Amino acid sequence: MHLVIVSGTVFGTADLVADEAQTFCESAGLRVSRLRTFNLDALLALQPEALLLCTSTTGMGELPEPLVPLFHEMRDRFPLLTATPFGVIALGDAAYGDTFCQAGEEFRELLLELQAREAIPMLRLDASETVTPETDAEPWLQQFVGALQA
Repeated sequence: MHLVIVSGTVFGTADLVADEAQTFCESAGLRVSRLRTFNLDALLALQPEALLLCTSTTGMGELPEPLVPLFHEMRDRFPLLTATPFGVIALGDAAYGDTFCQAGEEFRELLLELQAREAIPMLRLDASETVTPETDAEPWLQQFVGALQA
């Protein structure tokens, strides 16, 4: 199974979570690629059999700047990802209320519109409750890998 991990962040936390996810998934036997060029052609060239998106939420619920071009290109070109399993790890701060983890939710909704299949429900990590999101994600990652290998 070839998993492609995409991450977008403002201060680096989502990248840290993605780095740990890569290590975890590789140790579980998955072949993992990190998408570092944020455009649709680069993503499709990797020929993902599964996707993992790690994103922070910035401002009032916006996507972090590095992910904006990929999001818009996917929405505009609408490449069908029929039945491709995916997972989303969303980082945010619950103090922001209605926009808590909104960037993750927007990407999740887009992937569902593209007919990808959510392997397990999105993980929401609250910055006001954790200082180690990379380790807090491990139980979810274990379930995610299990769902991909099932």
